[in-house]
Amino acid sequence: MHTFKEHLSAILATGVFIILSVVSLLLDNWLIFLVPAGALTIYLAIFQTKFIFLFLFFATPLSVNIEEYVNGFGLFLPTEPLFFGLMVLFLLYQIRSSILPKFVFRNEITWAILIYLTWMLISSITSSHPVVSIKFFVAKLWFIVPIIGFGTLLFREFKYIKLFLWLFCIGMILVILYTVTLHATYQFGEKESHWVMWPFFKDHTIYGAIVALIFPLLVGLYFSKKHGLLIQVALIGMIIINLIGLYFSYTRAAWLSIVAAIGVWFLIAFKIKFKYIAVTAITLTTVILFSWTQIQFLLAKNKEEHTTEDFGKRIESAANVTTDASNLERINRWSCALAMFEERPIFGFGPGTYAFEYARFQEPENLTIISTNFGDGGNAHSEYLGPMAEMGLPGLIVTLILIATIFYKSITLYNKWPSEDRETKILILAMVLSLVTYFVHGILNNYLDTDKACVPIFSMLAIFIVLENQLENKKRVAPNRTTLN
Repeated sequence: MHTFKEHLSAILATGVFIILSVVSLLLDNWLIFLVPAGALTIYLAIFQTKFIFLFLFFATPLSVNIEEYVNGFGLFLPTEPLFFGLMVLFLLYQIRSSILPKFVFRNEITWAILIYLTWMLISSITSSHPVVSIKFFVAKLWFIVPIIGFGTLLFREFKYIKLFLWLFCIGMILVILYTVTLHATYQFGEKESHWVMWPFFKDHTIYGAIVALIFPLLVGLYFSKKHGLLIQVALIGMIIINLIGLYFSYTRAAWLSIVAAIGVWFLIAFKIKFKYIAVTAITLTTVILFSWTQIQFLLAKNKEEHTTEDFGKRIESAANVTTDASNLERINRWSCALAMFEERPIFGFGPGTYAFEYARFQEPENLTIISTNFGDGGNAHSEYLGPMAEMGLPGLIVTLILIATIFYKSITLYNKWPSEDRETKILILAMVLSLVTYFVHGILNNYLDTDKACVPIFSMLAIFIVLENQLENKKRVAPNRTTLN
């Protein structure tokens, strides 16, 4: 229950908001509107933290990077300022009364995150661009700290786990509807597919990655329980829209990540033992190594380009490393990442510095028609080689440890969760497969420095931490010692 003072302050804040909004309209100066908007946001963050936190799940897919409008200043609105504010608020709460549940520090996922962040901080200090790296590190903190901190409080109530999934998926479905509608006006052309998701997404690759990420979540929501007719129709409609968006994203990595998720589902569903998976992986690796010359010959014969709307040819073009500019540029970026690692193998060049450093590592024979000598073409296009170039070999190791810990703990959680609690068990599996799509996609691209990927992924990690504690306590809902406002 809220106190009289809180209700009074809400009324006063609303009144001030309305008055200043009217003034801004009368004076035709939108900057004045920032004052009431900021004041209302601060009020909600302090007294209605839960509301702001839930709003961010919905707003993340719809956030816009103002770098598109203010040259040289990258900031996602409204998400990043709100997450920064929530980080500060959480740290103040933590200093005052230690609100973070103790079970958070008993979970291996938390420790894997802490190790990952610790090495990121160390490599930021030794960075070739310390200011860039420290900013990158702080930006990572303002996502992770409030998501893990407030998330492990919020998600102790199961309804908020479902609400997170619903809000993020609905926000993304709205983006897909916007993108597909705009794309249709260009007859779903391949060239237009690269930018029609603007301003919500920078290009079709990150858009495709998040479209793929929500597919298992939507399917999980549908099969998790027996819904009423309206909810069933809504979910079926969302799944269809998602598949349409996935197809017309023309993102090969996203398509392949769904196939990988289905493969992992098969392994989990049929309880294939790890030793069989390991033997199969070793056998395939051996065959590839001994047949590499023949494989290179076959790849060289593949001339299919990715600039086509044909689904089959686009999949085939994924193996074209002879003429496909996208594939060749990706190889160029990977080669640069390896060369950067060789120069600074321990600490790397520093988090967030790849784009500033890779240009000088480009070899003339690796340059493509889309290469740039100014080093302004983005990142390493890999969640694995990127950290290796920026944080050295330890950076790659801590990244792999984090990913391995995530899947080990989440799959173990799924296997141990009581079968009678079908809804939670299916949603756990859906989140595991959602993460599979992202980290498989991460072989070819990296987006964890954006809110679009960071928010859903670390939210799911917070959910796993909470659910494992509840499993250990053999309770459906953990004791609610502290909750969000």
